[in-house]
Order: sequence, then structure tokens, then C-alpha cells
Amino acid sequence: MGAIDTLVNHEFIEGLPYRRAARSEIGLHAVREAIYGTLFMGLAWLEWNGAFAALIGALLAAEVAVTASDEFIENRIRVLPQNERVLHVFLTLNFGAIIALLAPALLDWGAQATSLVLVHHGWTSWALSVLALASAAWSLRDLFAFRRLAV
Repeated sequence: MGAIDTLVNHEFIEGLPYRRAARSEIGLHAVREAIYGTLFMGLAWLEWNGAFAALIGALLAAEVAVTASDEFIENRIRVLPQNERVLHVFLTLNFGAIIALLAPALLDWGAQATSLVLVHHGWTSWALSVLALASAAWSLRDLFAFRRLAV
């Protein structure tokens, strides 16, 4: 859903990476994509025990802060297409489901001795790795657009 929002709304309909007024929104998108890339790769191959579980929790909290800021900024600088508003509702529900599913694991991991444990979740580890690489690449692309729009 995030990719659809990015490609359809941000790229094709709004052209955000080319609009100076959207610079701060693009910057937040770069941060969000970096957070998701880190989460996807980290959860694909590692169990985050002890104090490391708090790092995953911090990334989730950072995503909430980025989303709240993004919502505020984008509503200030542009009128969102109706399909983007609907996608944002579903993306928010999806993120809530991610937190609900991760919370028990984070509590369990937090109760363990601090360590990073290598895990393999079969095809899911590979799928998350692909999503991580795509998120990281798009984060860099938005970071370059953010820097370009400063001039």
C-alpha cells in the first residue's frame, strides 16, 4: 500500500520530488523509508533480545512521530487526492496491526538477556529483505530530492 501511495500519489499525481513546496514532506518520507528499511531487514534475520528490543520499539515510535508530522505538513502544503486520503487510513490501520503483532514479541524479547540472535523465517525473511532494499533505495532517492530542492 505504501508503494502504491508513493508511486501513484506522490510521483505521478503530485510530483512531490520536483516541488520545492514539498521539500519538508519529501524529507519526512526519506526518514520513514529508512525506518521501514531498517525494521524490515532487522526483523527478517534477527531476534532483538533484552535492551535491543527497545531499539525496535524506538523505531516504531519514531515512525508514529514521522507520520504525525507528515500528516500535518502535507495538509498544510497541498490538497490530498481522495484516493491518498483513503490509502492513509489503510496504511494507519496496517501500522496498528504491525504494532499489535510485534508488541508480544517485543515484550518476550525484552525479557531475555541482551543479544542479537540470528533467525530464519523461510521465505518471509527473503521477502522482508527485498522490501528492506526497496525501502532503503527509495529513502536515498527521496534524500537526494530533499537536498536538490534546497537550492
